[in-house]
Amino acid sequence: MSIFSVYIEEGCITCDACEEVAPEVFEVTDDTCFIKPEARLDGGFDRNAGKSALKSETISGLSDEILDAADACPVDVIIVVEGENESEESPEEAPVQVEVIEVTTEAPIVEAPSDDLEAFLSSGDRSLEILFGSQSGNSEALATKFAKQAKSYGLEANVHDMDGFDFNSLEDKKRVLIICSTWGEGEQPDNAEDLWNFANSNEASRLEGVHFAVCALGDTSYEFFCESGKEWDGLFEKLGATRITDRLDCDVDYDTPAAEWALEVLPNLAAVDSTGLFHENMIDSIKQFASGSSGAEGEDGFTVPSVQAESIQVEVSVFRYDPQTASTGVDTWACVFPGNASVLEVLRAIKSTHDGSLTFRDGTSDDPSTVLSVNGRLILPGRVRIDSITSTREDSSKIKIDPIPGSEVIRDLVVDHWALERKRESSDPWMVASTREGFQTSQGVMGTMKPAVATRLHSLADYDSAPLLHASSDAVPYANGFLGPAVIASSWARRCDPRTAPEKKEEIEGIIGSKNGIKAETDLAPISRREGYSPAISEGLLEARTKALENDSFNGLHGKHVWWYCWTIKSSGKVNDTVLYRQVLGPIGLLGNLFSGVTARMVLGFTRTGGNILNDFLGMVAPPAGIGKMPRQFNSSVDDHHQVVAIFNEMDGRF
Repeated sequence: MSIFSVYIEEGCITCDACEEVAPEVFEVTDDTCFIKPEARLDGGFDRNAGKSALKSETISGLSDEILDAADACPVDVIIVVEGENESEESPEEAPVQVEVIEVTTEAPIVEAPSDDLEAFLSSGDRSLEILFGSQSGNSEALATKFAKQAKSYGLEANVHDMDGFDFNSLEDKKRVLIICSTWGEGEQPDNAEDLWNFANSNEASRLEGVHFAVCALGDTSYEFFCESGKEWDGLFEKLGATRITDRLDCDVDYDTPAAEWALEVLPNLAAVDSTGLFHENMIDSIKQFASGSSGAEGEDGFTVPSVQAESIQVEVSVFRYDPQTASTGVDTWACVFPGNASVLEVLRAIKSTHDGSLTFRDGTSDDPSTVLSVNGRLILPGRVRIDSITSTREDSSKIKIDPIPGSEVIRDLVVDHWALERKRESSDPWMVASTREGFQTSQGVMGTMKPAVATRLHSLADYDSAPLLHASSDAVPYANGFLGPAVIASSWARRCDPRTAPEKKEEIEGIIGSKNGIKAETDLAPISRREGYSPAISEGLLEARTKALENDSFNGLHGKHVWWYCWTIKSSGKVNDTVLYRQVLGPIGLLGNLFSGVTARMVLGFTRTGGNILNDFLGMVAPPAGIGKMPRQFNSSVDDHHQVVAIFNEMDGRF
């Protein structure tokens, strides 16, 4: 016989007898006795008039105490309902079990799947619509930046110009972000005026189910500060949308407050599931997920991970180099290792049991200078298990270990990092500080920095190994003078540091924009795709390139490609490589590439976007080609297609 429920009838004289016997279940107040929420399935705190069932742990651990408390009650108002007596229950008590079943089955629907956060952030509709209203381009730039950040929160951001946007398409959306500047005396910017008029008309749809937030840009020197953003904020609320975060009103210096606001609004929007339900309890977990950190799991706050794995037979091939004869080759061994063994442990075992002449850079498991290429993947060998990196061919596991590219091989797998260090020295990495405000503390005057700025500075140089990042570049092995992404990432972080003096910032911009700087990197895609790096690394490198192009007024090969690519997107609205090739080459240039396969692919519509072929044809004839605008590229054959595609990849970001 087991206890099902316990409740208190009227007439309790508050004698404290039950609380003394079972304080985990009963709590006596001045007026009556209550059943604690910790003991009940419904979580209520009253006399349990609804006769909610008790939790299983309460029943299993406190049954005797509950019965003793009932016996100790002098007025017999404590009623215990036992499970095996259901058929003998009075008619009023019979529906109790039905109510309990409803509570237990509905609870999981309300609760978010916090135990599988990655599944929550990758399943269902994860779209985020970002609308910008801009007069000078600031809102557009901010919308693009938010869209990139949204990827870290499992959101698929779509950026829309308010000009020509279908407002009624928002009624089926779950997440909307508005970024709008104010023009003149509180007026909507030109590209937002038509949409604003429609949204205020009777034809505009209701927005129930939409969660939204507004970032307003303005200037406090004007009377109607951020008026347009305030209007959009009020209108969305009027149309039934739910405000997910308070509106942000930014002055002309909007970068820092917008960055801080993004750290709040994006996880909130990410906590909205595909049905439109907001899971507030998941926000902290989503923030940890986006930052790359995760809390401990398990009932005691920590779960020991499983590090053991079954042994696997693996064929290990190691690059060999003899510096005296300048000869290279590959030695192969068939070995058996536990799957959880690291690549570094495999090399140590081969050296100790098979070939004592094997030379490699040994160190701690997280030594940032011990870097290898295994099956074409750049890794820190002390951190990577072999069962996660082996390739299987013909039912056999293989590992091919090579030195990292772009470094001089001394012998076997030992590489010389001195070339990287020389490039680091040439970038003048020392600090030249500027005068800034301080804060008086008990330890003296200390400089202050806003959390968003500090977080961004850390993320810009948050890579585990400079040699590893350096070797991630496709250009490093072929451009001896190229500083490399590791040096440029660190330099750009110093350039963005508010503690750096203005003259030092100009010097850094000169180094980054030189022929051996960021423009020597043809494609940032290999860096952005590499596991383990924060997305801020590749984004920071792209920002550095954009700054270098701006300083050069978009001159030179890369500058022209970016300039005309942006011009094409704004004028034609068609984002595909057909338009890009047509725009930078011109019609005669396409004929010049007739036999290279480029023109055929463009004409037949074999584009990376899989776009409509009719649009591709239109992209070749209208708008007019930039005659005279591209003297080095116009009507000429393309020798290095990757340079054009690299720009397209970076600007579009889908490939």
